[in-house]
Amino acid sequence: MIKLDFPVTYSHEHTTIDLSGPKKDPDCRVDDFGRVVEEYRGLWERGVRTVVDVTNRGMGRNVPYVGKVAAASGLKILSSTGYYKEPFLPEEVYRLEEKELAKILKDELLTGIGGTSVKASVIGEIGTGKGAIQPVEEKVFRAASRAHAETGAPIVTHTTLGSLGLEQISIFKSMGVDLSRVVLSHIDLSGDLDYMKRLLDAGVNIAFDTIGKIKYQPDTLRAQWLSRLCREGYSSQIVMSMDITRKSHYKANGGPGYAYLLDTFVPALQKRGVDGRCLKAMLCDNPARIYGAERSF
Repeated sequence: MIKLDFPVTYSHEHTTIDLSGPKKDPDCRVDDFGRVVEEYRGLWERGVRTVVDVTNRGMGRNVPYVGKVAAASGLKILSSTGYYKEPFLPEEVYRLEEKELAKILKDELLTGIGGTSVKASVIGEIGTGKGAIQPVEEKVFRAASRAHAETGAPIVTHTTLGSLGLEQISIFKSMGVDLSRVVLSHIDLSGDLDYMKRLLDAGVNIAFDTIGKIKYQPDTLRAQWLSRLCREGYSSQIVMSMDITRKSHYKANGGPGYAYLLDTFVPALQKRGVDGRCLKAMLCDNPARIYGAERSF
């Protein structure tokens, strides 16, 4: 069992999530309390202290459930507000205006979620689909940008297979968003190192957060790209996670499990020369900077 000498943050997870309706797949409903507590306790034993949960409105978010998982596992779990992407958007996204959506997000950040005292720490994951950003998705991005401007909250996006990152950045720039507080997720799925560097050079952070999902990209390539990015000085803009979104992703169900990142992928990075300074940046320092030590840790 690996244990690093700094507190680790997993930057993109779903303690519970339910996308089973639109996907017509019960595997996409993740709500096995015993299993997630077991795996989260394993993370605690390995030095993980914080999980950023980016399940939001319309994705099966359940704040009381997450609170019980946190209490049982010892981990601090940060909650999120926002809306995902088509076809997973609740009816209110189509009905309400941009400013009205921004107010909902702002209220969840400053007052609490669903009548609880739990405040969202993150706006995310807000997403775009394939090919082009849909008008309703752009409305969500603009509403999120407004809420960010009023609260300073970080924004986490979803990119489908790593695509449309530059287009997402264009919206944020037009709204005056602080790009250093933006994380574009799933960029490892793009398979394009030059594209990754273009995003980083624009000033955002990127997430290698589908580690272990080898049907999309082999982890040997993920390790190769990360080691190259670290050598070229980009480690201060990268975070990592597993993005467990199916019951079949749990280790007991034949999947990689949450600890795969630390037990298997980190040693692979070390073999490629990624040193402790870079690992600490991606797993500890960058999450603290992005998600805000004063609010979250």
